[in-house]
Amino acid sequence: MILDLPPGALLDKTQLIARAARAQGGCALLVGGYVRDALLGLDPKDADVEVYGIQSDDLLKILRKFGRVNCVGESFQVLKLAWNEKGERHELDVSIPRRDVKTGDGHRGFSVEGDPHSSIEDAARRRDFTINAILCDPLTGEILDPFNGRADLENKILRIVDAKHFAEDSLRVLRAMQFAARLELTIDPATIELCRSIDLSDLPRERIWGEWEKMLMKSRPSFGLRYARALGILEKLFPYLEAALAREERITCNVIDAAAAERDRWPIEGKLAREPLSVERHLALILAAIGVFCQDGEVDLFLDALNVHTLNSYELRSNVLHLIAEKNTLATLWMRSQNLDFPRDGEIRRLANRVEPRLLWHLTRALGERRAAAWFLHEARRLDVWNGPPSPLLLGRHLLKIGLKPGPQIGEITRAVYEMQLDGTVANLDEARVAAQNFISE
Repeated sequence: MILDLPPGALLDKTQLIARAARAQGGCALLVGGYVRDALLGLDPKDADVEVYGIQSDDLLKILRKFGRVNCVGESFQVLKLAWNEKGERHELDVSIPRRDVKTGDGHRGFSVEGDPHSSIEDAARRRDFTINAILCDPLTGEILDPFNGRADLENKILRIVDAKHFAEDSLRVLRAMQFAARLELTIDPATIELCRSIDLSDLPRERIWGEWEKMLMKSRPSFGLRYARALGILEKLFPYLEAALAREERITCNVIDAAAAERDRWPIEGKLAREPLSVERHLALILAAIGVFCQDGEVDLFLDALNVHTLNSYELRSNVLHLIAEKNTLATLWMRSQNLDFPRDGEIRRLANRVEPRLLWHLTRALGERRAAAWFLHEARRLDVWNGPPSPLLLGRHLLKIGLKPGPQIGEITRAVYEMQLDGTVANLDEARVAAQNFISE
């Protein structure tokens, strides 16, 4: 089969490398995700190139003609080629075929050695799944498929390449989860059986999070959770999620998928978002939707197991916990309003001070409380707290200007005046200054 490769900077650079390798008696092939995505009609965002017949040092010299090269790894090096083109940064991972040599137990219990004279079949055998063991000549588009990965891709089946090599790296069990979820594949029964037999206790939390993040952001999360359950991942790493799914799988999965779908929703019913949620906030929303079904104490265990703290300077963990703590608040406030026990404006302003209003709106919608969410949207806009609580009118510098000395009293007074501002009894800076003078007098 000849594959019509998608044009672009990645293919152009790969073809340059392939021609240079061929001039020295070698052969450069695209492999893995690039080929898989191209076969699926997707636009590959990155590429891996495997070069046969050329020693690592000679390959390094070739690559330095085409951009900056960074060597990653010790015993086996992946050469990361980076360059800028039309104002965009691109990167290729280039390597020679490798051999995995088992040196001990677990995820890190093997060493990797380069083998430029490996056969294509032997090199492909060490890959995880047949759909990732398809190679393509970038110069001709010819497909090389030693393990029938193209047929599995067409039939939407996820199947391991080689049981011995697969079991050497326990992270591949989590990769099975996220690939099956992202591509909506059926996992081969023998692959499920092998995955369930693999010990996962050696996996570092950051690697677990890497696969979970892909699953949560690039698929319907319920697919990933169901696959994680089938593969034994929940049983071994997240037993409380296993229990949550056992209690009410349909409701749990529906809410989590609804939260994932909220990313592009704007607070006007029926219209797509003009400002989609950022990646960090979208993750906070989905993790909170999962955490809603955990019992007391289990949410912290869940976030610890995923190593969730900050992400790109965003306080991911604390925002997840705040959302879960307020999961029923909008429904409660709305019910009060229906019984003519109208929540005070200060309650809504304080709520906006505890949790991001838009995220709570999304979570409430995902939980099926659409009328409560609509009521809150109206109230949050009326009070101008949709984007967060009001900024304090009175600051420490204002108190210093009126002669108060630096010390803890400044913080006490500014906090007290801010509480009055949230209640609505202080509406501008002049009123805030008067309130502060009264506190000082007292």
